[in-house]
Amino acid sequence: MEASVLIPAFNEEKTVAQVVQVAREAGFPVIVADDASRDATAQRAREAGALVVRLSENRGKGGAVAEGLKRVQTPYLILLDADLLGLKPGHLHALLAPVLKGEAQMSVGVFRKGRASTDWAMRLTPFLSGQRALRTEDLKGVEGLERARYDLEVLLTRHARRSGWRVVYLPLEGVSQVMKEEKRGFWAGFAHRMRMYWEVLKGLL
Repeated sequence: MEASVLIPAFNEEKTVAQVVQVAREAGFPVIVADDASRDATAQRAREAGALVVRLSENRGKGGAVAEGLKRVQTPYLILLDADLLGLKPGHLHALLAPVLKGEAQMSVGVFRKGRASTDWAMRLTPFLSGQRALRTEDLKGVEGLERARYDLEVLLTRHARRSGWRVVYLPLEGVSQVMKEEKRGFWAGFAHRMRMYWEVLKGLL
């Protein structure tokens, strides 16, 4: 197998299994990096067929990816969020194809025709998508990966620009994700989103 799927996850017991199942259906080994979840995320991922790496304390998305990366044994890697909806095996193969063919150093999946809320977010900030494919060694070479939290995608985008990578953005039709306000309730989710935007802004600056 040329590629693995790595899924960082924190309190995603409701959706992580279906994302793992799609990746397994696509023929990829799956690693879920459970960032010290307080729910059954690890159990659900394991039951769905993933190798689960459990962090003892919450380190953020970048820290989870860095820890999961230690278990990857394939030359290529697909990064996926754990809260995706509408994902199909074909989406993963399409995301990986440009990197396998040498047409790009990194590909980024952008939601299309999923849900209006996530579609518009992707249209405005496609560089914040967590759905990516790249060479495993290239990801290992990203400085500061283990310290990144919500600004992980900003870090990857900046590293790609500085390194002169060719990056392609691909539509993932019918795919969306669960909004933070849906997961946590409106006000708690909104506050969480504001913290995320603040970290992203700091990363951009």
